[in-house]
Amino acid sequence: MSQNLRIALTKGRLQDQSVELFEAMGLDCSPIRDPGRRLIHALPNYPLEAVLAKAPDVITYVEHGVCDLGVVGKDTILEKGGSFYEVLDLGFGQCRFALAVQEGSDFYGTYKTRRVASKYPNVTRRFFEGKGMDVDIIKIEGSVELAPLLHLADGIVDIVETGSTLKANGLVPIEDVAQVSARLIVNTASMKLHKELIEDFIRRCEAELEKRREEA
Repeated sequence: MSQNLRIALTKGRLQDQSVELFEAMGLDCSPIRDPGRRLIHALPNYPLEAVLAKAPDVITYVEHGVCDLGVVGKDTILEKGGSFYEVLDLGFGQCRFALAVQEGSDFYGTYKTRRVASKYPNVTRRFFEGKGMDVDIIKIEGSVELAPLLHLADGIVDIVETGSTLKANGLVPIEDVAQVSARLIVNTASMKLHKELIEDFIRRCEAELEKRREEA
């Protein structure tokens, strides 16, 4: 097939882990490792081009069909949503959304409307709607841990990996909101147009992930 697939990779740690996975699958990712000034990186030994993007843009590119595939965190999928197929949990980039409060505070033990700060207002809203709770959500772009310290919020909903940042600021996670890891997503039209090639790529991913599970 002359037509290359195009994949959008989330810059940073997910990009590095994606490249590790692809190389284990036998793909030559040297153009991604040494990108120079290029913005689109064609792999020499597989009909695939890679684009490096911020997480929300990965979804935008896949949704609009300018990229056939994408690797993006479940956190971004839950917050941004979109119309695409989520075909594979890639197993890396694991963390969780958690509700955290100042140590010693009783978040649920009051009848007043709680204020919750988060970079992820949609995830936060759905979580509390599921509990039948009405909360005031304050969107924060920077260090969300500051909000309880400044008495702006009663709690926060944020991504937690080790919990060390929370602990350093006197916060404790009291409830998990959702588990997060990297996902492979596919444009809905591309799944039909490039079915064989996309299925081949997914099979290669699955085989390597299965191998890793057996070795773990």
